[in-house]
Amino acid sequence: MSDEDLWRVLRGIADMPYGAGQIAALEQLLRRVDAADDRHLAFVTRMQATTGYVYGGEPAKSFVTFSWCLSEFDRDPQPYHQRHLHQLLWHFKYMISGLLKFPEVPLDRTYAVLDDMERRYRAGGHSLQTVHKHRFRVADHVGDAEAAAHWYRLWQTTPRDDLSDCAGCDPTSQVGYLADTGRDAEAVALAEPVLAGRLTCTEQPQAILTALLLPYLRTGRGSSARDAHREAYRKLRGSLADLWDIGDHIEFCTLTGNEARAVELVERHLDWLDRPPSPAAAMHFAATAAAALRQAGAATVYRRAAEGRPAAEVPAPTLADELAGTATELAARFDVRNGTTHQSEWIARRLAVRPGEHLPLSASVRRRPVRPSGDAPTGAAVPVSERAGRAPVEASTVPLPADADELLIVAEESWGRHDRATFQAALAAYDEGFGTADLPSRTVAHRLALRAAERGDEDDIEGAVELNRAALDRYRSAGEELHAQVVAGRLGVLLTRVDEYAEEGLALVREAAEALDRLGDPRQRAAGHDRLALALLHRQRWADALTALDRIPADAGGDEHLRARVALHRAHLLEQSDRVDEARAAAEEARRIGRELGVGELVVAACLTCARTVDDPAEAVAACDEALRMAPADAELPVRVARARALLSAGRAADAVDDFVEAVTICVEHGAEGDAFLRWELANAYRVVGRLAEAAEVAEEAVLGLDRLGAQAEADRCRHLLAGVYAGLGEIDPALALLEQLSVNLDGPDNLPNRAQVLEEAGGILYDADRDAVAAERFAAAATAYRLAELPLDELRARRREAYAWFWSDNLPEAVHAVELADGLAAALAGQPEPPVTYELAMTAETGARVLTGEGRLDEALERLSGVPDRLRSIEAFGEAAQVETLVGELLLRLDRPAEAEPLLRRVLGGLPAGSRPVRQTAWLLARALDLLDRPAEAAALRQEHDLDPDD
Repeated sequence: MSDEDLWRVLRGIADMPYGAGQIAALEQLLRRVDAADDRHLAFVTRMQATTGYVYGGEPAKSFVTFSWCLSEFDRDPQPYHQRHLHQLLWHFKYMISGLLKFPEVPLDRTYAVLDDMERRYRAGGHSLQTVHKHRFRVADHVGDAEAAAHWYRLWQTTPRDDLSDCAGCDPTSQVGYLADTGRDAEAVALAEPVLAGRLTCTEQPQAILTALLLPYLRTGRGSSARDAHREAYRKLRGSLADLWDIGDHIEFCTLTGNEARAVELVERHLDWLDRPPSPAAAMHFAATAAAALRQAGAATVYRRAAEGRPAAEVPAPTLADELAGTATELAARFDVRNGTTHQSEWIARRLAVRPGEHLPLSASVRRRPVRPSGDAPTGAAVPVSERAGRAPVEASTVPLPADADELLIVAEESWGRHDRATFQAALAAYDEGFGTADLPSRTVAHRLALRAAERGDEDDIEGAVELNRAALDRYRSAGEELHAQVVAGRLGVLLTRVDEYAEEGLALVREAAEALDRLGDPRQRAAGHDRLALALLHRQRWADALTALDRIPADAGGDEHLRARVALHRAHLLEQSDRVDEARAAAEEARRIGRELGVGELVVAACLTCARTVDDPAEAVAACDEALRMAPADAELPVRVARARALLSAGRAADAVDDFVEAVTICVEHGAEGDAFLRWELANAYRVVGRLAEAAEVAEEAVLGLDRLGAQAEADRCRHLLAGVYAGLGEIDPALALLEQLSVNLDGPDNLPNRAQVLEEAGGILYDADRDAVAAERFAAAATAYRLAELPLDELRARRREAYAWFWSDNLPEAVHAVELADGLAAALAGQPEPPVTYELAMTAETGARVLTGEGRLDEALERLSGVPDRLRSIEAFGEAAQVETLVGELLLRLDRPAEAEPLLRRVLGGLPAGSRPVRQTAWLLARALDLLDRPAEAAALRQEHDLDPDD
């Protein structure tokens, strides 16, 4: 590469975001620069590398590049050195801050650099304000409070100059000192005017907002603290260089009773400890993470794989101990270097942090998570079978018999009626009065069967199976065939929920139904076929299950509760069979019966099915509203999810957000899996309602959770959502990083269309950010993927956009090549009447015309546009038609044909909306045409009407 090419590469690298990518590019360039032997370029590249290392998370490397530049400057001063002197003196501040963060660097070395800094500042006639600031920082680091106070006063009283830190960074350090010395109110007062101003430094406003977290909290400004946390963390979360500050946010979450969020932040950044920017940052992060993890109880934390360590779920207490050891060991190393105990004492205080009063922070969890013992709700709605609800219930008021068998009969009947209170009361009375008695085998069998019902109701399938087998053996040994078949049917249903025993279960439940047809009364026969249908439903044999239900009489043997359950099962099967209208009718029947019986569980299940099957989203919301009113506590999760989805479909995204937040909260409180999927949906709801910051926060949580669950496809779809949110927030580089990751994840033959889509989206983001050459490369890659996926129309669009991007990057040869490729695709698609094809062919012609215009091939460009506006108008693309006609007018003017251009441009101008940018462009061209036609008065009037500068 020529020196000119190397300078061009350096300018491109300077525009890259800080991080590993820029550092890799800089180091590659340095090797080429040194081989080229250009001293000026070598100096400037290392100056850029010093900044890149500091802000990219590898500050230790900046010591080398800074020292090289300083030595080069002193050895043989050149004019270009003087041009970069201000930046070189500025870099001294990076060095002082960086040297303090590495315990292996002797403190004398830091003092020597400080002295050199002061000497050079004095020699240049600069203020010593920033020198005093960095002497303060050294004193503060070693714990010399008296010296720190002295240098702080000098720092504050010495005039600022152009080498002082920016209007945000200087107050940030002041805020930190004031907060550390108990002057929180002063810290907040100092920061207010700073935050009210315009902060453009790389480190601001996130640094000062982070410094304000505890002063805000301790002065009662909870909402300000929450807002500062959210805004600052969003800007810090992608920067390895800011690992220290991320530790501050973890500690803030712990202090404010947001233990779950604190642990999420630890988990998100834990692998950064494998490549920390400095030992100091690792020490601080490890300490704050350990304090957070000590509040996590028996939870586990997902730790990504690293060299020599596989990915694994690590118990929080184990990880907390490990991180506490890391922090303590690093603090001891600093103290040995410094000759004090200050760092160890400081880390001990970080490790001792405990939760305080709860301050809501999360955009996805509303309350503090509490994980009770016992089973957690799964969130999956299952068909209602012969079971009682699991919600806490009031005491039964039904009089209970004294006889053991009669108590069990009452329990059995109340279970079938979904009367859990009586069910529990009857069994409690039985256990108290007869639990240890020597009872007949059939009575013991009955109790075992009801105990199995309890276990099944608690989703303890293994326990329920074992108890049912025991009950079945007892009934058969007692010669109670009828009761044995009832239990066999229940056992069969349970077994069909386990793949390993599914065939055994189907055989049992089918034999039981046939036996009950011979032995049972109408209700028992109906229940037998309902159990068979339920078993077939578990095996997803929808048609066979419906056939089983068809054998049940309309009155279900006179049992209204059973009739409602049959209707619910029928609704579910019809829904799965895409017979939506019939499913809705069956659900409405179950809903009506449930209301009449006053059984909330039946009404809730029926309402949820109705919500899924109605056409009108408002009706779905109404059904969910009824379900929410009737739902017991344990059924709230599926109802909240269904209601949120219905609200979103009804265009009430703001209301949907509240329900999704409640659903995520329930999952987190009970330690249930599935919250990652719900966060994904919540993020989309936030996006729809325009709350993009919250959408990004929740989508980041969702991606982490989905990755942890191994749900790769869903994680990638959430990444795609997150990339769009980042783009909407103007966070271009994070959006591009996600799309780049997606393009790698989707690099397979089955995913080619999706890979092409994300590449094209990346190109669009880059194009909108005026990074046209890189955008063109993405569009080209997208076109290749579309070609491999055999999607020629999409390929044409990508090639068209590639040509435009090359055109605006002033690379006409590549633009022409892209147009040639697009023309070949267009020729293959010509003659197809579909509007999308018509549109792409027309816009390809327009793109080619612009590229040819850039090459000065005006006649060819004009020829390409013949008939294009009419084709666009034929598909009602009126704006694009006007755009093409304006280009035609411009070409006619360039070809010195103003008489043809003038009426065309006048017609276009008359059809454009007033005040739009195309109006000014077209008016300018029309005025130019009038000038060429020697009609200056009309041209002047037109310019005045549209406020055009005649010299433009």
